[in-house]
This record gives sequence, C-alpha cells and structure tokens, in this order.
Amino acid sequence: MIKIAPARRDRKARPNPPPASGRGCPHHEARITYIDYKDTNLLRKFISDRGKIRSRRVTRLTVQQQKAMARAVKNARETALLPYGTGTVRAGR
Repeated sequence: MIKIAPARRDRKARPNPPPASGRGCPHHEARITYIDYKDTNLLRKFISDRGKIRSRRVTRLTVQQQKAMARAVKNARETALLPYGTGTVRAGR
C-alpha cells in the first residue's frame, strides 16, 4: 500500500528580515587603508576603558581587520604607547 502525503497548506510568505542597522565598517567610513601601531588615537577607539581589546561584535571589523588591530594594539603596548591595563589596586590584599 502506498501512502500519499497530505496536501501542503499554503503558507504565508515570510516577510523579509529587517535590514541591517545602517552602521558600516568604521575603517571604510574613516577611509583607513593601513593600521599603524603608532596611531594611538585610532587604537584607543578599539580598547575598553579597562585596557582590553574590544571584540569584533562590538567593533564591527572583519576578521582580517580585527587581527591587524589586535596586532597593532599589542605592538603599541610593547613600545609603551598604550597601557596594558588600568593599574587599579584591589582592596583587601
């Protein structure tokens, strides 16, 4: 005996997903072609107030741009252009 699949119901067409938030890549907006470790004003935009490198999700960079940015931040820290951290003192120790 052959089973026949039930007829498909007409499904409502799903609406298109909402458009991406109009925020573009910060490198393209600023027309940056090369990330220099000596440009501390640019690098500070990608570091949190505690001195941590911000994630790609927050910075909206591509994988290649994020790797170059992280490398530039680390080089700037090594040459003492940027701090490693805030240097806060823990209480009770």
